[in-house]
Amino acid sequence: MKLFVILILNLILIFAYPQPTQAGEIANRLADYPNWNSKLNVSQTETDLIYPEWMAGTWTATSILREQIAPLAPRVVTPGFEKNEQYLNQPFTFKVRFQPQIAPVPNILSLSSFSPQKDLIVADRSFNGENIARAYLGDNQVLSVKISTEDPNRQITFLADDNQLISTITGRGQENPNREEFLTTEITQQLFQRPISIYLNEVETTTNYQLINPNKVTAKQVTAIYLSPEDPDYFKAINRPVALYKYELILQR
Repeated sequence: MKLFVILILNLILIFAYPQPTQAGEIANRLADYPNWNSKLNVSQTETDLIYPEWMAGTWTATSILREQIAPLAPRVVTPGFEKNEQYLNQPFTFKVRFQPQIAPVPNILSLSSFSPQKDLIVADRSFNGENIARAYLGDNQVLSVKISTEDPNRQITFLADDNQLISTITGRGQENPNREEFLTTEITQQLFQRPISIYLNEVETTTNYQLINPNKVTAKQVTAIYLSPEDPDYFKAINRPVALYKYELILQR
């Protein structure tokens, strides 16, 4: 059970302004849920995520799993899928933090609402990742979370019993139809490494965020799990998701 939870927990909270996709593509993606029969094409990225200014500060985040679907069951079901039903409608609460950082390149992932002279808002990734992991797995299962100094999209979660979760964001897209709403999608390669085995998969996280007021943000989020080519069931699924998780997110300042 804990294996599968840790494989998705790092994707539960992604508040980002990534590179643009075609207008309406992400909105259409969410409107088509749960009829996702292929992956969403997104741009590759090597830069950190830039957040809107109203995300700056420390928040209490609540994540609630509202629905889970195994589109290819019973032929293909991911590890722990049935046991994860116990998390349905159960809130998990944790702290997250977003803070200013001067971008080394003025136009790095910038939007029209950002001035190159202003500090850009980025996530405190190690703080956020560790708080999320501890909320889901417990303090005794999580040792630390490290972000690569060379690639801000690569995160390593060190777990008990010499286990590690290595997550690398490989692509992202965005749509921001107005100043109080934005939609994002990210693709992450995940490797769960045990002393005697490894487990690989790919995760798509697609989200619609709403700014309710300066002290509250809500979101609807879908996480899709895809098998890696190394998985023995890969050719039963190819690029179709083998698990879908729909979340409700609430952030209170």
